[in-house]
Order: sequence, then structure tokens, then C-alpha cells
Amino acid sequence: MAKELPREDTELIERLRQPATCRQAFNEVMRLYSEPLYWQVRRMVENHDDANDILQNTFLKAWQSVEGFRGDAKLSTWLYKIALNEAITFLARERKRLSLSLDDEESHLVNLIESDEYVDGDELALKLRKVVASLPEKQRLVFNMKYYDEMKYEQMSEILGTSVGALKASYHLAVKKIEQYITAHD
Repeated sequence: MAKELPREDTELIERLRQPATCRQAFNEVMRLYSEPLYWQVRRMVENHDDANDILQNTFLKAWQSVEGFRGDAKLSTWLYKIALNEAITFLARERKRLSLSLDDEESHLVNLIESDEYVDGDELALKLRKVVASLPEKQRLVFNMKYYDEMKYEQMSEILGTSVGALKASYHLAVKKIEQYITAHD
């Protein structure tokens, strides 16, 4: 049984499929999703310029494959999946380029947060960003999607290809680690 897409998605997908309206429709897609996708990617890579590059790559890939988008999932789910794959590919390439282990990558992300000129906010927000950056990649992804994007587990499951139960467990573990870190560093 196919899921019913939101009416706005259905209309936008239809406009994306029409040669006469596809450019205007894609501009609307970029307007609607640039900010949420940017922040999802930014929380993963922790660097403004890298996040912008990944966002551009995301929209480029989406534009190149828009004809193949079947509309089985919501547009946002499809775009998040592309963006997360781009971010994961970027992190793997950076890990290789900098010869980092997974543990080193976590401290590299924390260093990026500490040196980020775009960071503003209080000490607690900075502490939260640092501890989230130190989580294993899957827990970091799940925590960011649930906590910051307030995404439902069902949508995360579609994007990440992971069961709802496993996602709930990952989120629970991430929250426990964050609580332990904040309690230990107060």
C-alpha cells in the first residue's frame, strides 16, 4: 500500500516533471529546503564552507536525478537522503585526506566547532555541539535529526534505511552519553 504524499509534494513533483515548469519548481524546492538541509549537513560537518559545498552538491545531484524521482517518498525525505549521503561521503573523504581514524575524526569535529567564526550562542549550546560531535556517526545523525529537526522516527527510517526500533535505541544511547558528559563537566 503506497503512502499518500502531501498535496503540496504531489503538485510540486508534477511541476518538476513538466519541462515548461521544472526550473521554476526546482527553484521552489531549493527555497523550501535549503535552510533545513544546510543545518542538517552543518551539524554533521561542523564547517560553514563545507556545508555550503555539500548543499550545492546535494541540489546538483537532485537536479540531475529529478526525472528519476518516482515520488514514492516525500520530497524532503529524498533530499535529506541525498544530503546525508553527500555529507557521509565528504566526511569519509576528509578522514582519508587527513589520515584520521574514526576517533580522530570526532576530535577533529570538536576542533572545528571551537575554531568556528560563525558560532554564536551560550556556553551550554557550545558544550552540546561539542559532545554531539564526539558521538559515533550514526548516533550523531539520529540525535541531530530528532533533537534539532524534530523529525519523526518513521521519516528517519526512510532516509537512513534503519528500523524505527534501532533509531530509538541510537537516540536513547546518544542522549545518555550527552547527559553523562554534561553532568561530568559541570
